[in-house]
Amino acid sequence: MKNLLILGAGTAGTMMANHLVKKLPANEWQITIVDKEKTHYYQPGYLFVPFDIYKPEQIVKSIDQFIPKGVKLVREPIDRIAKDEDQVYLANGEALSYDLLIVATGTDIAPDEIEGMLGEHWQESIFDFYTFDGASNLRKKLMNWEGGKMVVHICEMPIKCPVAPLEFAFLADSFFKNKGMRDKVDLTFVTPMDGAFTKPRATKELNYLLEQKNIRIVPNFNVERVDGEARKVYDYGGQVVDYDLLVTVPTNMGDPMIERSGMGDDLNFVPTNKATLQSLVKDNIFVIGDATNVPASKAGSVAHFEAEVLTENILAYIAGKEMNGSFDGHANCFVETGNGKALLIDFNYDQEPVTGTFPIPGVGPLRLLKESRVNHWGKLAFRWIYWNMLITGKPIPFVSSAMMTAGKDIEPAPAEVG
Repeated sequence: MKNLLILGAGTAGTMMANHLVKKLPANEWQITIVDKEKTHYYQPGYLFVPFDIYKPEQIVKSIDQFIPKGVKLVREPIDRIAKDEDQVYLANGEALSYDLLIVATGTDIAPDEIEGMLGEHWQESIFDFYTFDGASNLRKKLMNWEGGKMVVHICEMPIKCPVAPLEFAFLADSFFKNKGMRDKVDLTFVTPMDGAFTKPRATKELNYLLEQKNIRIVPNFNVERVDGEARKVYDYGGQVVDYDLLVTVPTNMGDPMIERSGMGDDLNFVPTNKATLQSLVKDNIFVIGDATNVPASKAGSVAHFEAEVLTENILAYIAGKEMNGSFDGHANCFVETGNGKALLIDFNYDQEPVTGTFPIPGVGPLRLLKESRVNHWGKLAFRWIYWNMLITGKPIPFVSSAMMTAGKDIEPAPAEVG
């Protein structure tokens, strides 16, 4: 019996368990998934919790609910990967041997990376919404907040779901309008990038929306420190941004276990072949989702597309064949713009977001790079799709892992921003 070990039972790891249990003979392969958590979070829902669009309880379920029959779940913290021994050591001292390893340990916020961010003002006047606790605490804060200077801030790239900070700013604008207090809130969007997003064409659209909603943008802001007492954010160039309420996206980093294993980059992301998703560390180690260092968005849709490609490649690798599956960096994201509307963007490594129709060429019903209520409904409907299709490894009709060009206005991509 051979052992296939998956580290992480989040979105990417759970998808891979569901894909592979259907493909690998149960009498030849034991699939084991390791995660210390008991709860599976619908992470796109974090965005909606602060504005009371979703209740916290609507975005949590048990991890066990999504682990397929035939897959063994080990609920223990991971100490390190011993790649030369083909073993994973758990915090309790147990060693798990593997023939093939999939690293799906994701990414998390690291507010301690920025001087002054993590301290007595954390979750008081400085909040994140990239964690369940952060989003829930911010929800309580906004219920009674009387207004002032709200700064929505990105520390550095890459981050999980690059459009989420913009979506937060747009939803904040809508939220305060609906409360009849938009005139009491000074909204500022602070980013280390040259513009609102990493892709020029999308940046043009999103910058326009910031201007339209009277949200000031401070670009090229490389944060040095936060002074929680004075309520100021400083960058290395001497810029200072004042705030009353700081909603920040701290530095995103891979699991500390990756560093202990000696196989990550400076941010603990695993060097990965961007086409095959085979690690550059060792041939029998593959990586998926936010744990990789591939130049694609760290988003659930990306993990979904990667999972389809990685399943093919793992089957080829096991059979001793050439890995023909090639991931093109495909990302597909709804962008909430407030007031019950959203944009939809579709892009990959080489092609920036385009206009056109999705998912059916020439039909839609969704329009790319165009605000609409239909796109907003699509964003809300995705929660059902996530729980019932995406993480259980079911195919989503008309949506392929590779970016389709049919029905889209494809043009040469300009140089990236930032």
